[in-house]
Amino acid sequence: MRTQTSIIGNSAALATALDQVSRLAGITRPVLVLGERGTGKELVAERLHYLSGRWDAPLVKVNCAAIADSLLESELFGHEAGAFTGATRSQRGRFERADGGSLFLDEIATMSLRLQEKLLRVVEYGEFERLGGQQTLRVDVRVIAATNLDLKQQAAEDRFRSDLLDRLSFDVVHLPALRQRPEDIPELAGHFAVQMCAELGWELFAGFTPRAMSTLLEHPWPGNVRELKNAVERSLYRWGNPQEAVDEMVIDPFVSPFAESPPALAASTAPPEPGPPALFSERMELIERQLLQEALAQHGHSQKRTAVALGLSYDQLRHLVRKHDLGRRKRRKNL
Repeated sequence: MRTQTSIIGNSAALATALDQVSRLAGITRPVLVLGERGTGKELVAERLHYLSGRWDAPLVKVNCAAIADSLLESELFGHEAGAFTGATRSQRGRFERADGGSLFLDEIATMSLRLQEKLLRVVEYGEFERLGGQQTLRVDVRVIAATNLDLKQQAAEDRFRSDLLDRLSFDVVHLPALRQRPEDIPELAGHFAVQMCAELGWELFAGFTPRAMSTLLEHPWPGNVRELKNAVERSLYRWGNPQEAVDEMVIDPFVSPFAESPPALAASTAPPEPGPPALFSERMELIERQLLQEALAQHGHSQKRTAVALGLSYDQLRHLVRKHDLGRRKRRKNL
């Protein structure tokens, strides 16, 4: 029994790509799926297969980048006994196992030119020989290939066969990056948060504060949906309070909470210009505000990490931030 993950989102960009996929599903031709890492290329391959007339036949997946070239040929085309050291019996390859169905070749740009030539023959004629074999085998397989590289540029630089590219690209599905469909971020974040709540044993998900959602919407997400999923799940478990809406998003886990203390005020500021003497309370207010600004900047404006570094409670720090009008959203409006 198969399991299938839905493609989440209602943006116009995603809808355009999925509409193209739905129309392509019923056509038994090779398809090339292009998109940045984390955009859902494998999910698109599943959609192409399960919406096609091949839905009840195998969908076989191969990550070409994860298998050494010396082994990839055997994985794809199989081998006969004695074909190489350790090959004690014949073995079917992925093409044979996908006969009648679909074969998803992810990261196809990493495949060697030698294997590309053999792949071209299968795509063109449906014929191949096992490694070490003499018998020509025939299969009926729809090839769905995917990559995050520019294959036209690769072909121009002789790193990818132009004839194979022509054969694979009956049509090309371009998947939008997450930054190109920001309106899908709240729905995706909520979906991942609910899943994580179940894993944490929380009965309900209290939601995200406007501040947390603003952080999600403003991040460029170079890792796309996969990066968003990690950030949401990480933030939920670190937040640790199922009763309150998540207010702190931990997007970059490599930022250390133990950064160096803020430099001394005298070393980081120019000497004040001569002027009328200020009251003691006014001078202290200025010093307090400047120290707070420096600490927030050093800790990526994370109020939790800043509070720890300054030896304050979270509530104390929030009070000081409001007192000195240092909220990030407020400052943006004034720019």
